[in-house]
Amino acid sequence: MPFALVALVLIPAVAGSLRLVELAGGPLLLPANPRMTASPAPVVVHIVCAVAYAALGAFQFSAALRRRRPGWHRLAGRVLVVLGLGVAFSALWMTLFYPRQPGTGELAYVFRLAFGSGMAASIILGFAAIRRGDVGRHRAWMTRAYALALGAGTQTFTLGLGHAVLGTSDLVTDLMLGAGWAINLAVAEYVIRRHRGPRTRRRRAAAATATVGSS
Repeated sequence: MPFALVALVLIPAVAGSLRLVELAGGPLLLPANPRMTASPAPVVVHIVCAVAYAALGAFQFSAALRRRRPGWHRLAGRVLVVLGLGVAFSALWMTLFYPRQPGTGELAYVFRLAFGSGMAASIILGFAAIRRGDVGRHRAWMTRAYALALGAGTQTFTLGLGHAVLGTSDLVTDLMLGAGWAINLAVAEYVIRRHRGPRTRRRRAAAATATVGSS
């Protein structure tokens, strides 16, 4: 699973790295984006945090690694909280204070605010849950946060498919951006419920056994 997750974000990670090269004074390797060159700091924070969060966060989903290296899992988790909040808050900053991205409309603006806020809230709730010792809720909220962070990877496919089938327009672009985040959240909820199911059945079985034993 970790390598599949890293592969999903590979295309936006490469594009982000090329943008960093440009902002550092290197050659123009991507279409010019005056919004970013005019105020590069939030872009740099967003790209660096997003690539590190996606790569490091993928290995948090390895059950074998969690069992063998619990200390590493906890340390990486603390780093990921900082990186994830950097991703979410820099995205919100760019949405609120950058000029509107050409080719997108009001719906994309709302999606970015909603899903960026949702990612930040999920990280905070996940961190609060593990501080209480609630591992189940911690995993659920961190899974949702990671799914939202990987939206750019899924959007590579939804945008390509949407433009090929429905044509290019602001509305199509907005809907395909939203679809990328929605698909990732749907998969996250499936994974959360799938892992929650066996634990729920075990708790019910233990409760039934205790009831029979006490009767």
